[in-house]
Amino acid sequence: MTLEPHADARDMFVVHAMFRREFGLMPGLVRAVAAGDSARAALVADHVALMSEGLAAHHQGEDDHLWPVLRERCPGECAPLVVVMDNQHHAIHDRLAQVATAAQSWRPAAAAGPRDALAEAVEQLLAITRDHLALEEERVVPLIEKYLPQAEYLLAPQESQAALPPDTLLIGLGMTLYGGSQDDVDAIVGHVPAQQRPTITERASSAYAAYAEKLYGTTTPPREAS
Repeated sequence: MTLEPHADARDMFVVHAMFRREFGLMPGLVRAVAAGDSARAALVADHVALMSEGLAAHHQGEDDHLWPVLRERCPGECAPLVVVMDNQHHAIHDRLAQVATAAQSWRPAAAAGPRDALAEAVEQLLAITRDHLALEEERVVPLIEKYLPQAEYLLAPQESQAALPPDTLLIGLGMTLYGGSQDDVDAIVGHVPAQQRPTITERASSAYAAYAEKLYGTTTPPREAS
Protein backbone atom coordinates (compact mmCIF):
# COMPACT_ATOMS: atom_id res chain seq x y z
CA MET A 1 0.00 0.00 0.00
CA THR A 2 1.36 3.43 -1.00
CA LEU A 3 0.76 6.18 1.52
CA GLU A 4 0.01 9.65 0.24
CA PRO A 5 2.60 12.25 1.27
CA HIS A 6 1.65 14.60 4.07
CA ALA A 7 0.71 18.14 3.12
CA ASP A 8 3.53 20.59 2.52
CA ALA A 9 1.99 23.91 3.55
CA ARG A 10 5.07 26.11 3.07
CA ASP A 11 3.17 27.98 0.38
CA MET A 12 0.78 29.29 3.05
CA PHE A 13 3.57 31.47 4.47
CA VAL A 14 4.41 32.84 1.02
CA VAL A 15 0.79 33.72 0.24
CA HIS A 16 0.36 35.31 3.66
CA ALA A 17 3.50 37.42 3.14
CA MET A 18 1.98 38.72 -0.10
CA PHE A 19 -1.28 39.69 1.62
CA ARG A 20 0.61 41.43 4.43
CA ARG A 21 2.71 43.41 1.96
CA GLU A 22 -0.02 44.46 -0.47
CA PHE A 23 -2.59 45.34 2.20
CA GLY A 24 0.13 46.98 4.30
CA LEU A 25 1.08 49.28 1.42
CA MET A 26 -2.55 50.01 0.59
CA PRO A 27 -3.44 52.79 3.09
CA GLY A 28 -0.50 54.89 1.90
CA LEU A 29 -1.33 54.14 -1.72
CA VAL A 30 -4.90 55.36 -1.19
CA ARG A 31 -3.93 58.50 0.73
CA ALA A 32 -1.40 59.47 -1.95
CA VAL A 33 -4.16 59.92 -4.55
CA ALA A 34 -4.79 63.63 -5.06
CA ALA A 35 -8.34 64.81 -4.42
CA GLY A 36 -10.26 64.82 -7.69
CA ASP A 37 -7.88 62.49 -9.57
CA SER A 38 -10.57 60.03 -10.59
CA ALA A 39 -8.36 58.15 -13.07
CA ARG A 40 -5.79 57.38 -10.37
CA ALA A 41 -8.56 56.60 -7.88
CA ALA A 42 -10.03 54.04 -10.31
CA LEU A 43 -6.64 52.31 -10.68
CA VAL A 44 -6.12 52.13 -6.92
CA ALA A 45 -9.72 51.10 -6.26
CA ASP A 46 -9.31 48.27 -8.78
CA HIS A 47 -6.25 47.10 -6.83
CA VAL A 48 -8.21 47.24 -3.57
CA ALA A 49 -10.92 45.10 -5.19
CA LEU A 50 -8.38 42.64 -6.63
CA MET A 51 -6.70 42.08 -3.28
CA SER A 52 -10.01 41.89 -1.43
CA GLU A 53 -11.31 39.27 -3.85
CA GLY A 54 -8.06 37.33 -3.52
CA LEU A 55 -8.24 37.31 0.27
CA ALA A 56 -11.92 36.31 0.20
CA ALA A 57 -11.20 33.47 -2.25
CA HIS A 58 -8.28 32.28 -0.11
CA HIS A 59 -10.53 32.09 2.93
CA GLN A 60 -13.38 30.45 1.02
CA GLY A 61 -11.02 27.66 -0.02
CA GLU A 62 -10.09 27.10 3.62
CA ASP A 63 -13.74 27.18 4.71
CA ASP A 64 -14.66 24.57 2.11
CA HIS A 65 -11.67 22.23 2.17
CA LEU A 66 -9.60 22.63 5.34
CA TRP A 67 -11.80 23.36 8.35
CA PRO A 68 -14.32 20.50 7.79
CA VAL A 69 -11.50 17.97 7.42
CA LEU A 70 -9.69 19.15 10.54
CA ARG A 71 -12.92 19.07 12.56
CA GLU A 72 -13.53 15.49 11.48
CA ARG A 73 -10.01 14.09 11.88
CA CYS A 74 -8.89 15.71 15.09
CA PRO A 75 -11.96 16.97 16.95
CA GLY A 76 -10.21 17.30 20.31
CA GLU A 77 -7.04 18.89 19.01
CA CYS A 78 -8.40 20.91 16.10
CA ALA A 79 -12.06 21.76 16.64
CA PRO A 80 -11.62 24.61 19.16
CA LEU A 81 -9.03 26.26 16.93
CA VAL A 82 -11.25 25.87 13.87
CA VAL A 83 -13.98 27.76 15.74
CA VAL A 84 -11.52 30.64 16.22
CA MET A 85 -10.57 30.51 12.54
CA ASP A 86 -14.23 30.58 11.52
CA ASN A 87 -14.95 33.56 13.77
CA GLN A 88 -11.95 35.45 12.41
CA HIS A 89 -13.01 34.73 8.83
CA HIS A 90 -16.44 36.17 9.56
CA ALA A 91 -14.88 39.27 11.11
CA ILE A 92 -12.57 39.72 8.10
CA HIS A 93 -15.53 39.23 5.75
CA ASP A 94 -17.33 42.10 7.51
CA ARG A 95 -14.24 44.33 7.20
CA LEU A 96 -13.91 43.46 3.52
CA ALA A 97 -17.52 44.55 3.00
CA GLN A 98 -16.73 47.87 4.69
CA VAL A 99 -13.68 48.33 2.45
CA ALA A 100 -15.78 47.61 -0.66
CA THR A 101 -18.42 50.13 0.38
CA ALA A 102 -15.78 52.78 1.10
CA ALA A 103 -14.07 52.16 -2.25
CA GLN A 104 -17.35 52.53 -4.12
CA SER A 105 -18.00 55.84 -2.39
CA TRP A 106 -14.54 57.14 -3.24
CA ARG A 107 -14.16 56.01 -6.85
CA PRO A 108 -16.54 58.37 -8.76
CA ALA A 109 -15.26 61.78 -7.61
CA ALA A 110 -12.05 60.82 -5.76
CA ALA A 111 -12.93 63.24 -2.98
CA ALA A 112 -10.63 63.60 0.03
CA GLY A 113 -13.16 62.55 2.68
CA PRO A 114 -14.11 59.20 1.11
CA ARG A 115 -10.44 58.62 0.27
CA ASP A 116 -9.42 58.92 3.90
CA ALA A 117 -12.39 56.78 4.99
CA LEU A 118 -11.21 54.02 2.63
CA ALA A 119 -7.67 54.18 3.99
CA GLU A 120 -9.02 53.86 7.53
CA ALA A 121 -11.23 50.91 6.52
CA VAL A 122 -8.19 49.16 5.03
CA GLU A 123 -6.21 49.77 8.23
CA GLN A 124 -8.99 48.19 10.29
CA LEU A 125 -9.06 45.20 7.94
CA LEU A 126 -5.28 44.91 8.08
CA ALA A 127 -5.16 44.80 11.87
CA ILE A 128 -7.49 41.82 12.20
CA THR A 129 -6.02 40.09 9.14
CA ARG A 130 -2.48 40.26 10.51
CA ASP A 131 -3.61 38.65 13.76
CA HIS A 132 -5.46 35.94 11.87
CA LEU A 133 -2.58 35.09 9.55
CA ALA A 134 -0.11 34.91 12.43
CA LEU A 135 -2.33 32.52 14.41
CA GLU A 136 -2.93 30.37 11.33
CA GLU A 137 0.80 30.07 10.68
CA GLU A 138 1.61 29.26 14.29
CA ARG A 139 -1.23 26.88 15.13
CA VAL A 140 -3.04 25.69 12.02
CA VAL A 141 -0.26 24.96 9.54
CA PRO A 142 1.23 22.23 11.77
CA LEU A 143 -2.21 20.59 12.00
CA ILE A 144 -2.67 20.74 8.23
CA GLU A 145 0.69 19.06 7.72
CA LYS A 146 -0.15 16.44 10.33
CA TYR A 147 -3.66 15.48 9.26
CA LEU A 148 -4.01 16.20 5.51
CA PRO A 149 -2.32 14.52 2.55
CA GLN A 150 -0.88 16.80 -0.11
CA ALA A 151 -3.60 16.18 -2.71
CA GLU A 152 -6.32 17.10 -0.24
CA TYR A 153 -4.51 20.20 0.97
CA LEU A 154 -4.14 21.49 -2.59
CA LEU A 155 -7.92 21.61 -3.07
CA ALA A 156 -8.07 24.93 -1.19
CA PRO A 157 -5.50 26.88 -3.29
CA GLN A 158 -6.82 25.27 -6.48
CA GLU A 159 -10.31 26.55 -5.70
CA SER A 160 -8.95 30.02 -4.94
CA GLN A 161 -7.07 30.11 -8.25
CA ALA A 162 -10.08 28.88 -10.22
CA ALA A 163 -12.05 31.92 -9.04
CA LEU A 164 -9.68 34.35 -10.81
CA PRO A 165 -9.47 35.22 -14.53
CA PRO A 166 -6.28 33.95 -16.26
CA ASP A 167 -4.65 37.39 -16.61
CA THR A 168 -5.40 38.24 -13.00
CA LEU A 169 -4.12 34.83 -11.93
CA LEU A 170 -0.77 35.49 -13.63
CA ILE A 171 -0.41 38.87 -11.90
CA GLY A 172 -1.38 37.26 -8.60
CA LEU A 173 1.24 34.55 -9.03
CA GLY A 174 3.92 37.13 -9.77
CA MET A 175 2.74 39.14 -6.77
CA THR A 176 3.07 36.04 -4.58
CA LEU A 177 6.53 35.15 -5.89
CA TYR A 178 7.83 38.73 -5.59
CA GLY A 179 10.60 38.94 -3.04
CA GLY A 180 10.43 35.26 -2.20
CA SER A 181 13.39 32.94 -1.74
CA GLN A 182 14.09 30.06 -4.11
CA ASP A 183 12.40 27.74 -1.62
CA ASP A 184 9.34 30.01 -1.71
CA VAL A 185 9.29 29.95 -5.50
CA ASP A 186 9.65 26.18 -5.55
CA ALA A 187 6.80 25.77 -3.05
CA ILE A 188 4.43 27.84 -5.20
CA VAL A 189 5.50 26.78 -8.69
CA GLY A 190 5.41 23.13 -7.61
CA HIS A 191 1.61 23.39 -7.63
CA VAL A 192 1.55 24.55 -11.27
CA PRO A 193 0.93 21.92 -14.00
CA ALA A 194 4.28 20.48 -15.09
CA GLN A 195 4.04 21.68 -18.69
CA GLN A 196 3.73 25.32 -17.52
CA ARG A 197 6.60 25.33 -15.03
CA PRO A 198 9.53 26.14 -17.37
CA THR A 199 8.13 29.59 -18.25
CA ILE A 200 5.59 30.42 -15.56
CA THR A 201 7.97 32.16 -13.14
CA GLU A 202 9.29 34.56 -15.76
CA ARG A 203 5.84 35.25 -17.21
CA ALA A 204 4.30 35.85 -13.78
CA SER A 205 7.18 38.05 -12.63
CA SER A 206 6.92 40.16 -15.79
CA ALA A 207 3.15 40.50 -15.35
CA TYR A 208 3.53 41.73 -11.78
CA ALA A 209 6.38 44.09 -12.69
CA ALA A 210 4.19 45.79 -15.30
CA TYR A 211 1.29 45.93 -12.86
CA ALA A 212 3.47 47.34 -10.05
CA GLU A 213 4.91 50.02 -12.35
CA LYS A 214 1.41 51.37 -13.05
CA LEU A 215 0.29 51.06 -9.45
CA TYR A 216 3.40 51.99 -7.44
CA GLY A 217 5.45 53.82 -10.07
CA THR A 218 8.21 51.20 -9.85
CA THR A 219 8.72 47.57 -10.80
CA THR A 220 10.26 47.00 -7.37
CA PRO A 221 7.87 48.22 -4.66
CA PRO A 222 8.84 47.68 -1.01
CA ARG A 223 9.07 43.96 -0.30
CA GLU A 224 7.60 44.46 3.15
CA ALA A 225 5.16 47.05 4.42
CA SER A 226 6.11 48.96 7.54
